[in-house]
Amino acid sequence: MRTPTVLAPVLLAGLLAGCGSLGAGVGLSVPVGPVSIGVGAGSGGLNVGVGTGVGPVGVGVGVNQRGQVYTGAGVGASVPIGDSPVRAGVGVGTGAVIYDPANRLDAPVIPGRPGTVAPNASQQVAP
Repeated sequence: MRTPTVLAPVLLAGLLAGCGSLGAGVGLSVPVGPVSIGVGAGSGGLNVGVGTGVGPVGVGVGVNQRGQVYTGAGVGASVPIGDSPVRAGVGVGTGAVIYDPANRLDAPVIPGRPGTVAPNASQQVAP
C-alpha cells in the first residue's frame, strides 16, 4: 500500500489568504523526484507550487495569481487518478507571504539638491 502523498498546492492553498492564516484548497500535482509540482485553487485563487512531504505532512513554496510568493506547511491526503502518477487531494495548511509585489518600498527621499550643503544657523533667513 502506498503512503498518501501531500500535494504542494494543497498545502499552500491555506497561505493565499495572507500571513499566518488558515485556509483550504484542492489541487493536482505530479511527482518529480523527491518533490511534487502542481497547481491548485484555494480561498485566495489559483496558485502553482513545489513541495515535498512525508506521509500526510508536507512543506513547500509557491506563487499565487497576484504574484505573492509564500511558504508554508500543512497536512493533507490524496488519491491517485487512474494508473497515472497524477494525484488529487485535499488538505489544510498555514504559512506566510515572503514577497508581495504590492508592498514595494519607495525610493528614499534625498533632501536638497545634490552637492549642496545645508545652511547653518547663522545663514538661515527668517520667513
